[in-house]
Amino acid sequence: MKKFFVMGAALTMVFAMTSCKSKESAYKKAYDKAQAAQYNNQAVATTPTNTVVATTPATTTTTTVTPVQDYSNVPVRTEVTEAVMGVTLKAYSVVVASMSVPANATQLYKKLESDGYKPAVVKAKVNGSDWYRVVATTFDTKAEAAASRAALESQYQGAWLLYKK
Repeated sequence: MKKFFVMGAALTMVFAMTSCKSKESAYKKAYDKAQAAQYNNQAVATTPTNTVVATTPATTTTTTVTPVQDYSNVPVRTEVTEAVMGVTLKAYSVVVASMSVPANATQLYKKLESDGYKPAVVKAKVNGSDWYRVVATTFDTKAEAAASRAALESQYQGAWLLYKK
């Protein structure tokens, strides 16, 4: 009797282990479904124009959508600064360089000025050392400063936003 019981338990275990095995076809179906969803999302996201066309049986209406930039997630550093030269800083400024040597900051200030910007150089205390921040543009709102930073970043990689305390 004990042999039959052990054989039955072993047979049940073998059956249970083999029936739970995932099939390759199930994985293939899930993969194909994910690929199709990704393809559909890319097709929607990469439309060449920002035009939405709504149709009804009698009329066709075309509406142009203007994209709005969201700059709410752009990081901003807050520092206490002291003006060295240039324009007075507004609330948000675009810093294009930080230098420990004042002469280098002055040189970049003059280059920005000759390029048509109204720059500024401010001094900040960082870990006990003086650092000279070269500001290319300054604005009252974060959105304006972030848009300017995006435009300047091609020429001054690593540009960042400074919020004046």
